[in-house]
Amino acid sequence: MASPRKDGGFLTQDQREKLRIAVQNAETLSLASPRSPTGSGTTSALLQQYEQQLEQKRAAAAAAAAARGGGGGGGGGGGGVRHVRRSHSGKTIKVKKELPVLDYLAYEVSIADGAGGKGTWGKLIDTDVDECLDRNDPNYDSGEEPYELVEAPVSTPLDDYKKAVVPIIEEYFSNGDVKLAASDLKELGYDDFHRYFVKKLVSMAMDRHDKEKEMTSVLLSSLYGNVISSTQIRLGFVLLLDAVDDLVVDIPDAVDILALFIARAVVDDILPPAFLSKAKVSLSESSKGMQVVQIAEKSYLSAPHHAELIERKWGGSTHITVEEAKKRITDLLKEYIKNGDTSEACRCIRELAVPFFHHEVVKRALTLGMESPDAENLITKLLKEASEECLISSSQMMKGFSRVAESLDDLSLDVPSAKSEFQLLVSKAISEGWLDSSYGRSDVNGDVEDDEHEKLARYKREAVSIIHEYFLSDDTPELIRSLKELGYLEYNPIFVKKLITIALDRKNREKEMASVLLSSLSMELFSTEDIVKGFVMLLESAEDTALDILDAPDELGLFLARAVIDDVLAPLNLDEISSKLPPDCSGVEILNTARSLASARHAGERLLRCWGGGTGWAVEDAKDKITKLLEEYESGGDVGEACNCIRELGMSFFNHEVVKKALVMAMEKKNERILDLLQECFGEGIITINQMTKGFSRVRDGLDDLALDIPDAREKFVTYVEHAKKSGWLLPSFNVASST
Repeated sequence: MASPRKDGGFLTQDQREKLRIAVQNAETLSLASPRSPTGSGTTSALLQQYEQQLEQKRAAAAAAAAARGGGGGGGGGGGGVRHVRRSHSGKTIKVKKELPVLDYLAYEVSIADGAGGKGTWGKLIDTDVDECLDRNDPNYDSGEEPYELVEAPVSTPLDDYKKAVVPIIEEYFSNGDVKLAASDLKELGYDDFHRYFVKKLVSMAMDRHDKEKEMTSVLLSSLYGNVISSTQIRLGFVLLLDAVDDLVVDIPDAVDILALFIARAVVDDILPPAFLSKAKVSLSESSKGMQVVQIAEKSYLSAPHHAELIERKWGGSTHITVEEAKKRITDLLKEYIKNGDTSEACRCIRELAVPFFHHEVVKRALTLGMESPDAENLITKLLKEASEECLISSSQMMKGFSRVAESLDDLSLDVPSAKSEFQLLVSKAISEGWLDSSYGRSDVNGDVEDDEHEKLARYKREAVSIIHEYFLSDDTPELIRSLKELGYLEYNPIFVKKLITIALDRKNREKEMASVLLSSLSMELFSTEDIVKGFVMLLESAEDTALDILDAPDELGLFLARAVIDDVLAPLNLDEISSKLPPDCSGVEILNTARSLASARHAGERLLRCWGGGTGWAVEDAKDKITKLLEEYESGGDVGEACNCIRELGMSFFNHEVVKKALVMAMEKKNERILDLLQECFGEGIITINQMTKGFSRVRDGLDDLALDIPDAREKFVTYVEHAKKSGWLLPSFNVASST
């Protein structure tokens, strides 16, 4: 048997047994550990190696002690000896006494297995379940990380209902089909949620044209009782009264519009007159909801002959039901086929007063043309005439063709040649110009192009429809809203190209509207890069465009120069465009023409009048008239008269000059009454948010010069900007700090 450790430094039998058990446990854990790079055989070999090293150390220690005369290796039982060594600097260092044998071996084995020390990966026998994993560990496995439960949002039936009603409303605004809207709403179920449909329908209509407002009142009247109970309609209007404070933020005239909706609901007998008095009880005196009730009661429902006035307020053009409209369309088309009087047929279509439903005219006309080949020429003549007179818009025309294309399979049962005849009609309509060429890029039989091309083709179709609607309505905010809803911001350059290409083939009015629209888009939606790319595409295809539009090169030069004058493009952008064009293309010549036009003397006045500018006045004349009307108003004039004068100028694209001069006059004369005029102009829609922002930008850019005559100009301007932002005059992106 080996002697005890204090006599000779060897392990006792008891110690050896404990060590054997520890090693067996270590081997088991080493095999179970995914981080252990060694097996059990390696651990046994290490044990033997460390036993030999330990015996050698004990012998060496005993010999050193005898040489010093220190009297053996005892000195304190099993506590070991203290060693003294020197560092490289010669300084004496005392080394702590040795660890007990088992602790020492466990320490040594753990070091060999990766425990402890700088840069090591952890110890062999590591069973701590709370240890943190090191992501810098070369053997790190993300699968060892503890699972973390993430709370997922739970969709409630009410949330699903609110999402589902939006497309129903959008579809109704598009086609005016009351029965379809009623059917879709019934399929949703959740009758107790219909109050939210009422709220959503009215709030969406409030931000649209009179047509949609009238359609909303008609739909509510049609759904009353059969689909939506009187209680749900009443609760829907209660929700609107509670939300009007928020609606005013986005819709400045929300109070007046909601008052008219409530008055109309009372006239249509879907709200009882007592609703107003009951609503007052739950509303605070200072709330916007109380203002709504008071306006509805005093301004609308108390007026003589109020019912007739209220029903005609939004045109009253949609009281005709969908079925009645379809019957009238069928009758007028059949009458037209009999007498061939195109003018009379157009007059009847116009008197229907349902422009949002003209796609039904197109669909029914094409179907009659295919069913009766003798009538085909008359039908194409009528549709062409209606398109040229702008009676049927391009978007309605395309929608009518699309509806026929969707029903071709059913139509082919009665008219076997329907598909081939329809394809001929499409080709003829495109060649004659009354159907946009972007229609029908994919085959009628359903051949599908790749996803990217299909997405681009769909965007072009939608963009063309939006542009045509803009040329009819001159509604810039509606166009911008439509573009935002369409998405695909990466296609903005294509929209620029489409806009100007379509305007090139129109009259001066549309060309002027296109330039004004570009100015608005550059401030709110499009980047300078988008517009630069759009003009590059236009100039690259200028030669092809000139084949169809002879004066296209000259007009393109004017569009480019006008963009510079309107601050849509900087003169340096013309150089950027030039660098992207092939050196010998005709686009380079157009670009040089634009440079000459923009740099010529009095270029601003001439280019602003190049397409009439609404009045054809010189810019200096317009500035003089603006100054005079502002001075007259400042000296005590009537705000209504001042608004009429601004309206009569007929230069809506130049209203930023009104804003600029009004702000400067308010600073100079310290009379902030002029701000009331701007508020009135904005509220009546005379000055748009884009023109308002542009006017403030002009003042901001000239503040340094203004400060020479008006020392506190900057402080006053900051005050005006804060007031304008609170009133909703300015775009959210406007910054008091100069963009330069």
